[in-house]
Amino acid sequence: MRLTFLGTGTSCGVPVLGCTCKVCSSHDSKDKRLRTSALLETASTRILIDCGPDFRQQMMGRPFRPIDAILVTHAHYDHIGGIDDVRPYCKLTDIEVYGNVIAVESMHRMLPYCFPPKDQPKYPGVPEIRLHEVFPLQPFTVGDISVDPIEVMHANLPILGYRFGPLAYITDIKTIASDMEERLKGVDTLVVSALRFTHPHHSHFLIDDAIGFARRVGAKHTFLVHACHEIGLHEEVNRQLPPDIRLAYDGQVIELNK
Repeated sequence: MRLTFLGTGTSCGVPVLGCTCKVCSSHDSKDKRLRTSALLETASTRILIDCGPDFRQQMMGRPFRPIDAILVTHAHYDHIGGIDDVRPYCKLTDIEVYGNVIAVESMHRMLPYCFPPKDQPKYPGVPEIRLHEVFPLQPFTVGDISVDPIEVMHANLPILGYRFGPLAYITDIKTIASDMEERLKGVDTLVVSALRFTHPHHSHFLIDDAIGFARRVGAKHTFLVHACHEIGLHEEVNRQLPPDIRLAYDGQVIELNK
């Protein structure tokens, strides 16, 4: 099983438009961050985790083969703004999109032309998308990958993270209930959001929050995503982190035992 980080940045991406800070001005490719998304693959199954507005750019140059599922963490624009760009993949297969009830209802409102009333025809050429509601702690399977939805709170918004056996992917987290955290215990590899080092945010972990979370669930390896430009330069951040916790970067690939 292989995870590719398609994007590791926060909602504005990095560099931020109009910003000339040392991160936004950096020439290190690891300081260039598209909106957070990832691709999980086995030999026979391909899952996209979130589909933000950079999806088209993120998939350019990658093998053009079916996407078996899109797992939506929540329906904020930086996580679903690229849904319409899956249209070319509909030539290969219909697109199955999974999310919680709030996310599914939000996508109906945000993409009404994809989901017209049953007595009205679809606009020609819209992506063929099928929405599926999924629920915390009710696992399901996509191809040969088992998916366990985990509810976390993004401020007051319930959103989903996902566990795939040895891997857990949690973004935009501020708090998590004890029963949900228990479901993550013993995970080998944890991907979790961490906005920056200082200045607490009302809806996101900071780096110390993410480290504490990783320690509580016993993750052996942790990768931080959804970072803003205020986090600092990639290489400097990693020098400050424990050796088992790394700031992920766009295009990074990690191999996992299924």
